[in-house]
Amino acid sequence: MINFSNVCKRYESGQQALLDLSFDIEQGEIVFLTGHSGAGKSTLMKLIMLMERATTGQVVIAGRNVNRLRSGQVPFHRRQIGVVFQNHQLLFDRSVFENIALPLQIAGFQHREVGRRVRAALDKVGLLDKEKANPITLSGGEQQRVGIARAVVNKPPVLLADEPTGNLDPKLSAEIMNLFRQFNDVGVTIMIASHDLNLIQRLGRRVLTLANGQLIHDGVLQSAEMP
Repeated sequence: MINFSNVCKRYESGQQALLDLSFDIEQGEIVFLTGHSGAGKSTLMKLIMLMERATTGQVVIAGRNVNRLRSGQVPFHRRQIGVVFQNHQLLFDRSVFENIALPLQIAGFQHREVGRRVRAALDKVGLLDKEKANPITLSGGEQQRVGIARAVVNKPPVLLADEPTGNLDPKLSAEIMNLFRQFNDVGVTIMIASHDLNLIQRLGRRVLTLANGQLIHDGVLQSAEMP
């Protein structure tokens, strides 16, 4: 589903963000991405979303070499990828329902289908009774759930999450991770960037660890490998 082959990314400033990065993530796999601040995690995710393009090497998502996509093909590519942000990036001048509906409206879905999909997503994250609420009135955990509902409302095959539990307490973090497991159980390929090594270890999933733009670990994180 996600293939990086000898990928390098150098910014115009001269910064070498990624260096000779190669890995494969299978369809339906859930993988954690970790590493120090500035290790290249955000750049890696931007390459998947086509917010940036690799300087050299190949990035292939669902069989598509994204470096070869024309600008007119980028919107379709991005609709295949759901993104969950640490700071939610919700619009506080719109209701919960309207926030989640936005990707569907941009994609041109009919009004009735928008309503059906939004309520199905809200039900999945346990917020069906909050559709008319303003996001600013919700707790941090609830806001994150709205962000997740928005990311999955158009049923993307790939879900990226950037520090989705960074501002949450352990109980809420566990609840959010349980939601990701539920989406993974129905075949969604998930990559989660996180600094929470204790949480990652407890879940026992594959971990990609970056350091200075290079892949230094690929596998389940053992306690002896934790700093």
